[in-house]
Amino acid sequence: MAVRPARTLVSFDWAMKSILRDKANFDVLEGFLTTLLNQEIKVVSLLESETNAQSDQDKFNRVDLLVQDEQGEIIFIEIQHNRDAHYLKHLLYGASKLIVENMQLGESFANVKKVISICILYFLLGEGEDDYIYHGWTEFYGMDSQKPLQLARNPQPGPRRNRQLMSARTLYPEYYLIEVERFQNIIKKSIDEWVYFFKNSEIKDEFHSKNIQRARTKLDVLKMTPEERHQYEKFLAARASQEDILQTAHADGKAEGKAEGKAEGKAEVAQALLQKGLSPALIREVTGLSDEEIDALAKAQK
Repeated sequence: MAVRPARTLVSFDWAMKSILRDKANFDVLEGFLTTLLNQEIKVVSLLESETNAQSDQDKFNRVDLLVQDEQGEIIFIEIQHNRDAHYLKHLLYGASKLIVENMQLGESFANVKKVISICILYFLLGEGEDDYIYHGWTEFYGMDSQKPLQLARNPQPGPRRNRQLMSARTLYPEYYLIEVERFQNIIKKSIDEWVYFFKNSEIKDEFHSKNIQRARTKLDVLKMTPEERHQYEKFLAARASQEDILQTAHADGKAEGKAEGKAEGKAEVAQALLQKGLSPALIREVTGLSDEEIDALAKAQK
């Protein structure tokens, strides 16, 4: 069977800003969530929460979903991809706010829904070893035994044998951190196919995890209108510029190195944008480099 040629796909963080907010494209999110959580997930609705509405940045850096798992339980899922100096605190705030916003005043706490927060990180959050997906949740452990406490689902007086027990993780928010930069493009399991897509904006013909080939069809850059492509190019340029600013600031450290570092950073951004096929005019607008400087960088890449 002939292998379809690889095509550049819309980056997943851009897709969350636009394409995946359309109900017709929920199947892409369902495929990713089903693969990550290792159970069938059905997207019920997109939540336009108060938190999302606080600013354009919040709205476009988060997607809050109401989903149903294969046991029929309703779960809130928050997908984030933003870069933030206080990211972990932002993470805690977002999960907590999602619970509060979806509770009616005076509603019983028995109706609090489980929250799963999934973070697709295009930067390194901390120091790790070989892993690129981290998973965490709340548990309570005995100070002496170090054994987890099994919580009573309905804490009431009575024989212990009649109590329904549960783990704290079934109630408290659960977190997944996906550090895309750590992924080495080696496919060992189904979720690796999605992380490969997040990192490379490409889905290979042989990928077979749930709905990933639908993502390949729906997120094809060649199917974008000229206006959509222009907006997408501006987004890529802005993201590259932001990354350059952060990297340059980190590398400089001292004032005497800033001017040289800034110039080198602009050249690196321009080179990256040239590789993505962006127009010289747009690169000039983003970097401030002259047409001659951009032309010289383009010739050096050939």
